Amino acid sequence: MSIADIKKNTETKMNQSIAALGQHLGKIRTGRANPSLLDAVMVDYYGNPTPIGQVANVSLLDARTISVQPWEKGMGPKIEKAIRDSDLGLNPSSMGELIRVPMPPMSEERRKELTKVVRNEGENAKIAVRNLRRDANEAVKKLVKDKLASEDDQKRAEADIQKTTDKHIAEIDKVIAAKEQEILAV
Repeated sequence: MSIADIKKNTETKMNQSIAALGQHLGKIRTGRANPSLLDAVMVDYYGNPTPIGQVANVSLLDARTISVQPWEKGMGPKIEKAIRDSDLGLNPSSMGELIRVPMPPMSEERRKELTKVVRNEGENAKIAVRNLRRDANEAVKKLVKDKLASEDDQKRAEADIQKTTDKHIAEIDKVIAAKEQEILAV
């Protein structure tokens, strides 16, 4: 493996860390409705726990209401029960075959708790990026030790890896700040 391969792999993995952070933050409830909020809710579908997205169409009615349209007639009550039993604190109501899930307004205290959760997720993502930097630097040192690269190459590679790390840490900070703004907006 060459230094270029190490740098490319490290950058790819750092981008994946940021993508994973985005997915985690998408599941954190804000005052606005988001269909991905229900992704983790499992419904009993013929004895198998199945994600809601696989048994119903999940979409937005308006900024504060998610609509769930089951694909089969008998699934409505099961979906309603699964949403109610989830730890999201949502109270769905059915209108015929359509299930409406209104998003309750959040208290100031709950908003502050969620910003702490967001910061913690951001810190975990930064730790992952720093671990990737460490692994990349160790791989470069191994190349130098095995005499496959010079010490000058090592210094340049470590500087490049540090620049990539700094860029990704700044990106994480931006994502976290945007999510905190979204949570604190009333």
